[in-house]
Amino acid sequence: MNDEFQNGNDFIPTPDNTPIEQPMTAADAAAEEAQNAANAAAEEAARVQMDYATQESEEPQIIIQKERGFAHYVGFALLCVLCIIFYFLPGIALTFAISLIPGISLGAVAAWTFSALLSVIAWVIFKIKIKGFKKSFFFYIGLCVAVFAILLAIEVLTENYNLFSNIFAMLFGAS
Repeated sequence: MNDEFQNGNDFIPTPDNTPIEQPMTAADAAAEEAQNAANAAAEEAARVQMDYATQESEEPQIIIQKERGFAHYVGFALLCVLCIIFYFLPGIALTFAISLIPGISLGAVAAWTFSALLSVIAWVIFKIKIKGFKKSFFFYIGLCVAVFAILLAIEVLTENYNLFSNIFAMLFGAS
């Protein structure tokens, strides 16, 4: 029993072997007081958070929506048209190359239809060859950028040919 007392146990032997609690030391009292203060602070923070949440849900929400002008809608429509033309760009370029063959003349409806079909076929080929919708979409956008870069290079290098004006003329039915 003597080594239990020396090992730091709070057991003091009594004649009937019932333990007697040691009085609390100053360090133990300070630790218990700090623990109680921390618990009280946590409870107070939780109560304040709950009060804030109920106060926040009771207040009406005000949504301010800025009124958009005519220029906003015109710009959005132009962006949509440019995106559609950019999507059909590989088919448009191929249709224009075919229309340069002597004896073949395409009207506006035929040019758009042929361009759309060629572009969709090109995208389906990308979709079949490249697994994953997102990855095939990025590769197709890369193809569109490459075709645009080639057309732009041809426009710049052949100063008197006016490639883009001829493409627009073909798409809108002008001769």
